[in-house]
Amino acid sequence: MGKSVTLKTLIDRRRKGEKFACLTAYDALFAGLVSTAGVEVILVGDSLGMVLQGHDSTLPVTMDDMVYHMACVKRGNRGALLMGDLPFMSYASETQTLENAAALMRAGAQMVKLEGGAWIANTTRLLAQRGIPVCAHMGLTPQSINRIGGYHVQGRDTDQAQLIIDEARVLQDAGASILLLECVPRALARTITEALEIPVIGIGAGPDTTGQVMVLHDLLGISPITPRFVKNFLAESSDGIPGAIEAYARAVKEGTFPAQQHWFE
Repeated sequence: MGKSVTLKTLIDRRRKGEKFACLTAYDALFAGLVSTAGVEVILVGDSLGMVLQGHDSTLPVTMDDMVYHMACVKRGNRGALLMGDLPFMSYASETQTLENAAALMRAGAQMVKLEGGAWIANTTRLLAQRGIPVCAHMGLTPQSINRIGGYHVQGRDTDQAQLIIDEARVLQDAGASILLLECVPRALARTITEALEIPVIGIGAGPDTTGQVMVLHDLLGISPITPRFVKNFLAESSDGIPGAIEAYARAVKEGTFPAQQHWFE
């Protein structure tokens, strides 16, 4: 990939109207494959609870799990920006937030991701003021699955859509460096991307965001469930797993992924 990717790299992409790719990885071997295949951001996600640990949600994932996998990924990374999830209830208080974010950064993270709306504004500000870049995750937030009641598209009615737009602005003003939107209608994701100055990463949010993210196991077609917004890139690869990852990164940058069958109207 050449020079290491930094937050400034992603902000420059946003300013120039260029796309970037983000993909999960949880170990050193895949971190090496992903970071040399043209993927700018590796997310060490709490999705590991479902794809590695066999849980039915991300809720059982602990800080120890996240720190362990982040350290593994750091050892294999070859220049991608490393983002790590703060797992369920790991940012419930100021002290807890700072200690856990610091642990993740020491393990190799260059940015932390936390789920929520305007209620995480103070947490976001707390971290940003201390030099820890924040990716705010909105829309479908898997850590809130018991409140939401399932993996449903968010922001389909006008009031909910407007709330997401307003809260996205609040989080940007609080210091969020990136916004991640999951499972929202394409038009809403486009409106938010145009309204904000920071890069927006989408998953199940249409093609108009600055970046796209996928779970590695979805890209390889080996996840037990296949949401509408995922594509099996391995099925079309003539060069196995490395070729599939390269095809994903290329498709994101060329704007051919996601295609219409991968987003919600």
